[in-house]
Amino acid sequence: MVFPFKGLSDYEIKFKPEHEMFRQMVKEFAEKEIAPRVTEIEEHNEVPQDLVNKMLAQGFQGVSIPQEYGGQGGDQVMLAIFSEEVAKVSPAIVTLMGANGLFVFPVLLFGSEEQKKKYLPPIARGEKRSAHATSEAVAGSDVAGIQTRAEKVGDGWKINGRKAFISGGDVADYFVVLARTSPITNRKERWKGLTFFIVEKETEGFHVARHMEKMGLKGSHIVELQLDNVVVPDSNRLGPEGEGFKIAMETFDHGRIGVAAQALGMAQILFEKSLNYSMQRTTFDRPLISHQMIDTYLADMVMKLVSARQLVYWSATLADQGREEYKFAASLAKAYATEAAEWAAEKAISIYGGAGVIIETQIERFLRDVEITKVYEGANEIQRLVIIRQLLKLSLGVDVMSM
Repeated sequence: MVFPFKGLSDYEIKFKPEHEMFRQMVKEFAEKEIAPRVTEIEEHNEVPQDLVNKMLAQGFQGVSIPQEYGGQGGDQVMLAIFSEEVAKVSPAIVTLMGANGLFVFPVLLFGSEEQKKKYLPPIARGEKRSAHATSEAVAGSDVAGIQTRAEKVGDGWKINGRKAFISGGDVADYFVVLARTSPITNRKERWKGLTFFIVEKETEGFHVARHMEKMGLKGSHIVELQLDNVVVPDSNRLGPEGEGFKIAMETFDHGRIGVAAQALGMAQILFEKSLNYSMQRTTFDRPLISHQMIDTYLADMVMKLVSARQLVYWSATLADQGREEYKFAASLAKAYATEAAEWAAEKAISIYGGAGVIIETQIERFLRDVEITKVYEGANEIQRLVIIRQLLKLSLGVDVMSM
């Protein structure tokens, strides 16, 4: 039974030799350059600029940008590999680098050639940073509920509003900003009338309103952005007027694969650390791993880990193939991998006992970090709605939940 797909080949995952070469390179960099700085990052809630510069020099910010715009021309699988390997050391750095993808993807998919040539090469070279500004205090998963407005003024647009929970908004030079450009006419079509705009940091009336402190992902900051009569030319409109909701959904669908891979990296390192500790630690004159409850935890960890890895790279493979079904797989991967990593973090703390909640062992921070991955790019409750909706579309050919 292969429902809701047509055949076994739909579940196939293929890696290329360059994928393994890239994985080894990222792994080596993470262990050599990032791992020794983790305590410093956690204590100061800041990624040192010299480390950021090294990552930019490696081209990590341009992994998914095509070579004609100065990037590495990597695919979705390569992005997932980057997220997994770096998250094993620092999930926050995945978010720090990944925030750029939420700008790059919509520009690549829906931007004009002029926009691509202007904005993508500086990002690929590491000269500029970028971020995505959709969420608001009153509208997170409910994208259609945003209150930021854009009014047509001459040959441009005047934007007013406030954005919240914006990852990397404090360091970004370029932003994609979602605003309402026409009023809601009826509740069923409230998603209509939204439009994206590219806004540059130095634009008059645009500024960081405040930094928002969070429980985990230390070193990756979130901020509120204020837009007061921000004027941009129509050439900065991204995609067709009124199509912003569709652009946001397509962007988040891709982004969920990266979040799932980020959680996968956490689950992987938690398993490795737990296995190693359980073989070294002795209780009641026996290795910890010889106790039945502990080996059950470890067995369940590895089952969830392998399952999560299959979902992550399957969804990435479907996305690289241009298959519409990747959206279904991405939501499966995001919800499952983040919850698997949360479970692994809880059980790792149980295996470590008192040492598991001591900061210096670097176990408890993964629990703090993974809780955030369950929320952004669409909370897991939303993912379950997406999963069943996509399932019905795949099996029946219609979106019955929108009828």
